Amino acid sequence: MYCEALGFSVLATFKDHDGFDGTIVGRPGDPYHLEFTTRHGYAAPEAPDADNLLVFYVPDATEWEEYSSRLLRAGFRRVDALNPFWERAGRTFADLDGYRVVIQNSDWPH
Repeated sequence: MYCEALGFSVLATFKDHDGFDGTIVGRPGDPYHLEFTTRHGYAAPEAPDADNLLVFYVPDATEWEEYSSRLLRAGFRRVDALNPFWERAGRTFADLDGYRVVIQNSDWPH
């Protein structure tokens, strides 16, 4: 779901590492990745809060629209942001477990 929507690749996987299986996704060469893990015999709960966010700043409007479309095609659903800041220049999406991704149509003001 995240690979399809955000253009990531599977960078690595592991099985039964101290009772956990995992998939690591990202873009080769980027200084970050996402790691999704499952614990044997444990059903993970849904997202604990509507303000647990993974935020991507996409300043180009055409690229931002494409990300929004890809998130929907991958199975994310559009949701209202808890924080109104993200509604001003962004869109918020929830995955199947309720975890949220924001695609912000602006530069990151770092």
